[in-house]
Amino acid sequence: MHKEEIYTVKSPYREDMTIWGYRFGKGEPAACILGSVRGNEMQQMYICSQLVRALKELEANGCINANKRIMVIPVINGMGLNVSKRFFGVEDMDINRGFPGKVNGDTTDRIAHGIFEKIKEYTYGIQLTSFYMSGEFVPHVRMMETGYQNTSLANLFGLPYVVVRKPSPLDTKTLNYNWQNEMTAAFSVYTNKNDTIDEESARQAVAAVLRFLTRMGIIRYESHSGYISHVIMEHDLTDVHVEMGGIFKGLVKPGEDVRYGELLAEVIDPYEGFIRETITAPTDGIVFFAHTEPLVAQGDIAYRLIHRLHL
Repeated sequence: MHKEEIYTVKSPYREDMTIWGYRFGKGEPAACILGSVRGNEMQQMYICSQLVRALKELEANGCINANKRIMVIPVINGMGLNVSKRFFGVEDMDINRGFPGKVNGDTTDRIAHGIFEKIKEYTYGIQLTSFYMSGEFVPHVRMMETGYQNTSLANLFGLPYVVVRKPSPLDTKTLNYNWQNEMTAAFSVYTNKNDTIDEESARQAVAAVLRFLTRMGIIRYESHSGYISHVIMEHDLTDVHVEMGGIFKGLVKPGEDVRYGELLAEVIDPYEGFIRETITAPTDGIVFFAHTEPLVAQGDIAYRLIHRLHL
């Protein structure tokens, strides 16, 4: 294992923020794995730390295949982690909306540019990331529909679902989109936690990444086969909105089967305690995403369901 400096942000008022990478093996740039790009992505940082630990042991045992190089970058937004802020700096900017970056841009542009120049040459790119909405997911792999996506490769992670989404104009500034533009096979891996650590889903993510690296001939590692992934388009998910804001009392979790008309959640008046709204399932399906914050605003998405077809 070789620890190397990826990029350093100079600061006049506190110590510099250095982004570190951990390199395993030698030769062609085979796979790059990124963790916490945002300051609340504790789970993603933890997963990367466990991957560093596993790959260090595999390298010591000669299990990194010849002429294959792996890079793991556990943390990008270290300042955000230190002060518990999701986005970077006083401008509150999302680094994952700054790619491919600019060498003479603002701070987030320069960070994105410095990182992207170091990682754009890799054949496979894996980002452990979080969603823009707060909540929990069924573990899955997400891909942008850029014309370069390959769901067959995404199936090799062995996670329950592969989700393909059509990119919006905002998505063109993400790492996943720009990686694909550089002909890197890019994947975003989601687990069911972000700002807390969940051991079970973290182990599932570590196993999925190591399984993928094994199946692509980058490492030698014994693992179970995982799931046969089900590929879904994001626009086929059923969104369940709330009509009234208040205290959110969720009654189902990601991965659970629900039936049409089943009670999913209650919205409680924060002052008088009565039930302002009951949220029921609009279709038979599987809970893919669940809102988990204690408060919910009018119009928010409480759940996203995978519609179950009756054959």
